[in-house]
Amino acid sequence: MRERGFHVFINGKSFMLAFLVQRISQALLVMFVISIIAFAIQDGLGDPLQEMVGMSVSAEEREAIREELGLNDPFLVQYLRFAGNAIQGDLGNSYFYSKPALEVIAEHLPATLELVIGASLIIIFLSVPIGVYAAIRPQAWLSKFFMGVSTVGISIPVFLTAIVLIQLFSIGVTVNWFPADTGWGQWLNDFFTTEGGLPSYGRGDDLVHLFGTWESGLFTSEGLAHLVLPCVSLASIMLPLFIRLIRAEMMEVLQSDYIRYARAKGLSAGRINFLHALKNTMLPVITVGGVQIGIMVAYTILTETVFQWPGLGLMFLEAITRSDIPLIVAYLMVVGLIFVVTNTLVDLIYGLVNPTVKLTGKKA
Repeated sequence: MRERGFHVFINGKSFMLAFLVQRISQALLVMFVISIIAFAIQDGLGDPLQEMVGMSVSAEEREAIREELGLNDPFLVQYLRFAGNAIQGDLGNSYFYSKPALEVIAEHLPATLELVIGASLIIIFLSVPIGVYAAIRPQAWLSKFFMGVSTVGISIPVFLTAIVLIQLFSIGVTVNWFPADTGWGQWLNDFFTTEGGLPSYGRGDDLVHLFGTWESGLFTSEGLAHLVLPCVSLASIMLPLFIRLIRAEMMEVLQSDYIRYARAKGLSAGRINFLHALKNTMLPVITVGGVQIGIMVAYTILTETVFQWPGLGLMFLEAITRSDIPLIVAYLMVVGLIFVVTNTLVDLIYGLVNPTVKLTGKKA
């Protein structure tokens, strides 16, 4: 018996090792493809000498500088040099900031991470209860209301949501749509009138230095106030998707045989719904959630632009307008790395929490 248990333990370790090697290999392959795309974009955005030297430099001097920098080398040679420098953490110097591009990324990354974390918390705490309720009571008027709102929410672009939030909760709106000489009319006018007051520009000045380049507004009332509108705006992109996903998965799980068996045994509805059904409902949500977190990092471009949030998205847009090629390439590489790392971690978590999936990636 002990030998059998030891044998299973060894096989479990080998499965884990094979799974890790497989996922890491896939991650490295994806990063290799991303690096090729980033370098091709860098090579196609124009001559970097236009940003590095002035107009007074002669054609002969320009050619000498190109030769010194290796810009006349074949594409493959230039890519290998680029990849080697990238592995060492060198993606060039920003033309505008006059310092390493990765250092600029590190200064703007904390703001974006705080935005994504805040939006993710909103999505989790709203999508799970709403999705579960809509699955348990699909015919209830409140469920139909949530599904209708989520359908509308999916179709509204994030920048429009951001502008509406600013108008309602930052600037404020005075409503006189209903006759004020009636009690109900005045009540409705007061109900739809908003005073505003929430900040809608930047992160605020009251930031707490944590370490390195990381300054956080999570520990001050001013910083949290500045987070509210951008986080709600960013969450509005994925919240309707997750509500519908959780509802669909939950309804499918509730029709499974083991749920029918649990009901036949006389288990309470709460235990069936929230202990047995919800646990299996969340397995595919974990996979989709990992992908969506990476997508949210990319979606911050619009949100950060509207709210002038000093994160990676606003930095990337400004880099494009300034033709800051090294900073553009560094952004693409870092966001690509975030995607790869997030998806790899999600695969590992899914393989560990789902007992029906072996670590080799095949169904048990």
